[in-house]
Amino acid sequence: MKRAYVIGIAGPSAGGKSTLALARRDGLPELRVRLIHMDEYFLPEDQRPRIAGITDGLDYRDDNHPDALDLERCRMDAAEAAQGNWDVVIIEGLFALWDEALLPLLDLKLYVDCDSGSCTARRVSRNLSFGQELNEILTRYAQAVLPRQREYVEPSKWRADLILNGSTAPETGLELAAEHIRRACSEGRGANKEK
Repeated sequence: MKRAYVIGIAGPSAGGKSTLALARRDGLPELRVRLIHMDEYFLPEDQRPRIAGITDGLDYRDDNHPDALDLERCRMDAAEAAQGNWDVVIIEGLFALWDEALLPLLDLKLYVDCDSGSCTARRVSRNLSFGQELNEILTRYAQAVLPRQREYVEPSKWRADLILNGSTAPETGLELAAEHIRRACSEGRGANKEK
């Protein structure tokens, strides 16, 4: 039976997950790589849960809770891609290592760890480009994002096979991961090989 080699990449908000996923995809030109971004599975804004700020008690839309995403559809798409015409499938997102139903599909589990200062700076830069105000970005991050990150995302790092430094370009870690993926695919784990 044909099956792709499936990689899950998790980590904090603005921690470098997408950058790592793109680097892995682009760094494996000899393989057919499908990239699945969990951010593409957000429910409509009015269907996402709410959270009370940890110190201000204000009501915030909770984009950092698993119930904010259609994880069922993400799992189905990932399973379908794993059986499709791909050598490697990369699933990246906050809950890639949290979701118990997704874990059995993952052959390699990566966690991109990043200090909160770097995450905050990246989030500010990104969200300012979306037209948000600085105070709004910082308040929401402290009141609603960090609590969920500590609850759901950070504990999932202990499920990782490899934890990479998201604060700097982890060249050694990237090359180790790439070599592992190439070896696994050459041993018959890619979609173009019989398992």
